[in-house]
Amino acid sequence: MAPSTNPAPDANISTSDALNYWNSISTTVDGMLGGYPEISRVDLKGSANFFAKLRREQRSQSTNGPLRRGVDCGAGTGRITASFLSTICEVVDVVEPVKKFAQEVKGQNMVGSGSVGSVYVTGLEDWVPEAQYDLIWNQWCLGHLTDKQLVAYLERCKKAVTIDGWIIVKENVITNVDGEDVFDQEDSSVTRTDQKLRQLFKEADMRLIKTEVQRGFPKGLYPVRSYALKPQLA
Repeated sequence: MAPSTNPAPDANISTSDALNYWNSISTTVDGMLGGYPEISRVDLKGSANFFAKLRREQRSQSTNGPLRRGVDCGAGTGRITASFLSTICEVVDVVEPVKKFAQEVKGQNMVGSGSVGSVYVTGLEDWVPEAQYDLIWNQWCLGHLTDKQLVAYLERCKKAVTIDGWIIVKENVITNVDGEDVFDQEDSSVTRTDQKLRQLFKEADMRLIKTEVQRGFPKGLYPVRSYALKPQLA
């Protein structure tokens, strides 16, 4: 069979198109979650459970007490920062390319005792970490990066995570029979296969420590998988 001459799905990604789309979306939870605000509670509980298990399994990291500093990448209006990361981090920095979303973050009511630190209004493809983080959280945002941009981004994150810290990726995964990534023209993003994500993690010289599928979402939505990553040992 002759190789496909079609461009790779990620070749269609346009940062300007993505920004135009998100700037047209409301700052409500409904807007942030694509019309499924009811999944927020289940999502946050799943993230908390995943991270709690991760901490228990990593003996070098205390299972008690907050992390010193985390960062919420592609944070939107700060839903995850306010309702989850503030409960496990003393300070949470935020990276968000849509200005109107970023402006909402500091006005959110924090569920935990953590506070919002620096807010970077920039895309992940351009963000260069200025601090060291115990936790770098990436959720429903990496589909806006091309494969090449994602590998470069993870390589920058590698230099910014503490020795006992984690890089978390939580994304939709595609399960079509072709085993290929799928481009979404509406928001100019790509939904990747589990296999592709693992390949890109490897290219970025990351170790996959733990992974699991989010449970409890409505039927008809893409499966969502969490990955805990650390830099490869030298």
